[in-house]
Amino acid sequence: MTLADCDRVSGIRVRGWQHAYRGLMPQPYLDRLSVGADAERRRARFAEGNGSVVNLVAERDGAVVGWAAYGPYRDGGRRTGDAELYALYVDPARLGGGIGRALLTESAERCRACPRMFLWVLKENVSARRFYERAGFRPDGAEEPFEVDGVAVPEVRYVRTLGG
Repeated sequence: MTLADCDRVSGIRVRGWQHAYRGLMPQPYLDRLSVGADAERRRARFAEGNGSVVNLVAERDGAVVGWAAYGPYRDGGRRTGDAELYALYVDPARLGGGIGRALLTESAERCRACPRMFLWVLKENVSARRFYERAGFRPDGAEEPFEVDGVAVPEVRYVRTLGG
């Protein structure tokens, strides 16, 4: 990913949230998501990055169609030797075409020196949970509270052994 990709990545992320989380999060919250504001935050994070977070994009015909971000596992305030997939989004118009699988495979491959890769997914996001389970991830029993506009939207943690 380059700085020039931030606007397109933000568009994919916001539309991804609005598509994937419809019915799982308060609709007014999803409706308020702004591609411009997200892109501004993304550019700032990208410029400040210390290299610990890796952002990958998938392209088709020269256009960015998916994005993944990974780095060290965040266990509270400390980092561990494990990896974490922080985000994975595909343009909703391109779902089912193997883009998400390619991004997930590449992220895991780049982290193969780590013993495990973790990720967090909304507990009620059945399609995402199936996607990760098909890729060898399993829930490990950990659950985190997540609140959106005063509504509890719990996340569950998934893990996959990599090899490290």
